[in-house]
Amino acid sequence: MYQIEEPTYFIYLAIIPVIFVLFLLVFWWKKRTQKQFADSDLIQKLSPEKSTFKSFLKIIAICLALAFLIISLTNPKMGTKLETIKREGVDIVFALDVSKSMLAEDIAPSRLDKAKQIISKIIDNLGSDRVGVIIYAGNSYPLLPITTDHAAAKMFLQNANPDMVSSQGTAINDAITRGITYFDDNEQTNRFLFIVSDGEDHQENPETLAKEAVEKGIKIFTIGVGTEKGGVIPMKENGSVISYKKDNKGEVVITKMNQQLLQNIADEGNGKYINGNRTQETIDTVEDLLLKAEKSEFETKQFSDYKDQFQWFIGFALLFLIIDVLLLERKTKWVQKLNLFNEKK
Repeated sequence: MYQIEEPTYFIYLAIIPVIFVLFLLVFWWKKRTQKQFADSDLIQKLSPEKSTFKSFLKIIAICLALAFLIISLTNPKMGTKLETIKREGVDIVFALDVSKSMLAEDIAPSRLDKAKQIISKIIDNLGSDRVGVIIYAGNSYPLLPITTDHAAAKMFLQNANPDMVSSQGTAINDAITRGITYFDDNEQTNRFLFIVSDGEDHQENPETLAKEAVEKGIKIFTIGVGTEKGGVIPMKENGSVISYKKDNKGEVVITKMNQQLLQNIADEGNGKYINGNRTQETIDTVEDLLLKAEKSEFETKQFSDYKDQFQWFIGFALLFLIIDVLLLERKTKWVQKLNLFNEKK
């Protein structure tokens, strides 16, 4: 397991393509300038041992040396010991609706982006709690199993989109069913299932499944995103709206948030409905209920005894610098035979 102590230094890697582009521009300028004074055959006779291939090898070696040097500045570390530690917290699973209706922009920037923002900020406020993520549309899929790695949860969450689910629609039933099986029955922790959705549902009686979840010790909270007035569903290509989703009759679809359904699920799930349109209020509400929840002790494994690994990257940087110094711009026989840059006439 690796850790990066100073990830901000990665920004300097942007220097490398700039250097390479400058090299190409200078190389092209030299070639063009030489042609103004003599033809290519004469230049070849004047400097028969000059190798274009070696010039490219040298700049590649310099770029690699610089890349390894920059990576060393980030001070990568590797965990050398995996140990079991005890923590106190609750288990939280987020069921994120990624159906097409979540692309509606009646809530800025869109229902889906608002939902991701809410979940991400809730995760930021978690302590030792474990978190898992489910996505659903016409079917539900596990995006991330329950883990204490909150950074991984946020990373997977940001990549969630409707294209990840093959079957479109909104199957809250399927999301609740998967949520029930997502928790580890061997560990009696407090369990919370947060359904983040606009409430549009193409199945019947999700409230019945909510009761089943309660019987298994799971509380269901629903977070609604969207407006009851509704909005159209934009179809985008390269970030630009090209049309709006239409029904079988060719009419533009207006998708509306079904607050009543979300309220019913929360009531039957022994939880609470939360209006997600007010972001900070939603985060404060969730934070308050998690603080009041009884924490359970559980075991988790994590790497410890992280050791610095920057010296390896400095070593590689020095190696490529030495290669650059030793590489002469004179041709070698095997490179001449390859004729990579069509230098033979």
